Amino acid sequence: MTIPLAREGWPFILAPLGLAAILWVAGWHGGGVAVLVLAVLVALFFRDPPRDVPQGKGLLLAPGDGTVVQVIPYLGHELQEPATQISIFLSVFNVHINRAPFPAVVETVEYKPGTFRPAWESKASTGNEQNLIILKAPEGRLLVKQIAGLIARRVVCRVVAGQKLEAGERFGLIRFGSRVDLIVPARAELSVKRGDRVKGGITVMGMLR
Repeated sequence: MTIPLAREGWPFILAPLGLAAILWVAGWHGGGVAVLVLAVLVALFFRDPPRDVPQGKGLLLAPGDGTVVQVIPYLGHELQEPATQISIFLSVFNVHINRAPFPAVVETVEYKPGTFRPAWESKASTGNEQNLIILKAPEGRLLVKQIAGLIARRVVCRVVAGQKLEAGERFGLIRFGSRVDLIVPARAELSVKRGDRVKGGITVMGMLR
């Protein structure tokens, strides 16, 4: 059975595979096996399984896999109305593909340099390196933050301003442990709470009417 992989992962997978082959041919079988195991673990991190995206008008979907660590009022003003922040922590064992939470058009994509605090800390939302993606839909604006963590040092965003996204569509990933914040209008009806485990493109976070 094959495992679908994100294209951004291949350089990180092929390098240890090549080293494992060199070590094996050179007679360093133990080292070759160890590096091969490392390559498999890296491949699992970049796995990109297909998802059956729920269909329904107004559904807010999880933008990533992980655990909800915060559901709090959002203090920023990008949405131009009161908003709620839902923060998802992605461990190294989670799928790290990010998916659109709602059918919308990408209004802006802004990269912000920053620190690399542990992604489960609340300060990571404002201080860490991140991409801010504002999505515009008839129901309102949404904001998704791709946030780097202590180990994750590279945020990958595949979309640009003006691009149309369907709910559950892949739009990027963050390498090796991270955080994704979903900021929605405060009037949205949420169905998740702190401690809930969610899956990107599958778990319904609430409704935006």
